[in-house]
Amino acid sequence: MNRRRMLHSLKASAELGNFEDAAVLPADTDPQLYMSRNWLPQPFHLICEKDTVLSQLSGAAQVHLRDSSVNRFRMDVGDHVYVPAGTPHQIVPLQEGVTIRYMPLRAGLQGAAWFCAGCGSELHRYEWEHDNDTPAVRMYAAACARFTADPAARTCGKCGEVHLRIDLESYGWQAPAPSAAAPAGR
Repeated sequence: MNRRRMLHSLKASAELGNFEDAAVLPADTDPQLYMSRNWLPQPFHLICEKDTVLSQLSGAAQVHLRDSSVNRFRMDVGDHVYVPAGTPHQIVPLQEGVTIRYMPLRAGLQGAAWFCAGCGSELHRYEWEHDNDTPAVRMYAAACARFTADPAARTCGKCGEVHLRIDLESYGWQAPAPSAAAPAGR
């Protein structure tokens, strides 16, 4: 998607896929807006070093939060959810919809984290420095591919439950080339 000064968001979103988080404003705009059209649950919890705001343009979704006094928000058209810095959050569409993410131009670190479905413990996390010139979906796909390929990362150290592999193809994501820069794990 080409960045523009003005765009018809719902029409432009037809070009986007799940959690693409494509920057839509000119490169030097702060805060920057990132748009995606989602119909599948986000395969991880996103963690942003800086505060972020989500806005639902169409459809409906739930935002699941970790390490927060609130565990879940429902977003319908026109709703906004403030996500404090460092809060793991996951978008789970209730129906296909378009979501806008507001983030500062210098967003700092981002990460993808997975949590055990059995006991809720954090399984694994990959972090990277946000780069306005690198499509977010490339980092998301790289983190998911690494997580899927590593049985130790997918196994809960507390209860032993094994997280399912992530089917990148169902999200329309391509596995990164082995030589491509990948997020750092911890």
